[in-house]
Amino acid sequence: MRVGVFGLLGQGNLGNDGSLAALLDHLRRAHPDAVVDALCGGPEEVSGRYGIPARRLHWFRSETLPAKVLGKVADPLWIGRWVRRHDVVIVPGMGVLEATLPLRPWGFPYSLLLLGLTARLTGTKVALVNVGADVVRQRATRWVITRAARLAHYRSYRDEHSRQAMARMGVDVRADAVFPDLAFGLADPEPRPSSGAVGVGVMSFHGGNDDRARAGEINRAYLTTVKRFVRLLADEGRPVRLFTGDAADDEVVAEILADLPDADVTAEPPASLTDLMRQMAEVDVVVATRYHNVLCALKTGKPAISLGYARKNDVLMEAMGLGEFALSAREPDFDRLVRRFRELLDRREELVAVLGERNRVTTERLAHQFAMMSESVVEGSRP
Repeated sequence: MRVGVFGLLGQGNLGNDGSLAALLDHLRRAHPDAVVDALCGGPEEVSGRYGIPARRLHWFRSETLPAKVLGKVADPLWIGRWVRRHDVVIVPGMGVLEATLPLRPWGFPYSLLLLGLTARLTGTKVALVNVGADVVRQRATRWVITRAARLAHYRSYRDEHSRQAMARMGVDVRADAVFPDLAFGLADPEPRPSSGAVGVGVMSFHGGNDDRARAGEINRAYLTTVKRFVRLLADEGRPVRLFTGDAADDEVVAEILADLPDADVTAEPPASLTDLMRQMAEVDVVVATRYHNVLCALKTGKPAISLGYARKNDVLMEAMGLGEFALSAREPDFDRLVRRFRELLDRREELVAVLGERNRVTTERLAHQFAMMSESVVEGSRP
């Protein structure tokens, strides 16, 4: 079996790489004879960390406009030559069918469309496994994303909201399934005794595709609220551990640390989602923005507040029984955040029990997803 993995992997986004890690763990257990390689954004990182061959996603890497145009022209051949060497190409998780963060149609959506087109021409199957989706309002981006989705041989989504979003954009989803995010398949960290610390997951947040005109305003409001909240925790004598999910978040961490040089506020850049969960095991509760920061907190049994930037955050919180603790990063309300935080602390033991049961069910459902994927995608593509 020749299995390819495809996506924005190895570029510093822990959520994307966590989905890849969970998929590779399954393939190595269930299909030890499969030959796996990747076409991705950060091939050196993927090869070094996961031990599989990897090539860069685009034929030409340059920031100049003529080179970019030339690269887009050459990419169909570049991607097609890679695709035809595989029996199946898997896109593992990630929000590949959404534009909740700034996105252009000629970026990754174009690459995803080329994957589908060249796969159809070469007889290779494409599987979009537990991906995220949302209604895309920008017409060109929406057109590219929906065409790419229709070309896939197999689609499953990480929540029902994603499935319904694709249906609203005109994609036939009657055969598509919904299962938990692939990152729930990662191993749990060792439990740690209570330390009284609060985890705060920060993000370099400027809004999404529809917020470009207000990006600066949104960023200032979000940063002001997060910094004010961390300062409150520090003033109350609570240890604070800052978490990130992407290399872009390091600037936010540096700004917070500079504002509170004498407080017990620390940050340890995580190398992976597994590393992030290990860090989260050392805190009592979490307040986070990035989707996979929130997911890791819930997976490790930590009651959490989602200061979220997209509907997917709210859906995840509702699925794990904490929907009332889903707040907005786009329109942050400091007083409401503090009230919810106090309630989270008061109900901590109750919420830990809720998360324990939800995680048990989630693990069972994800095991079913892996079995279904193996049967219908991997084994179904065996030459």
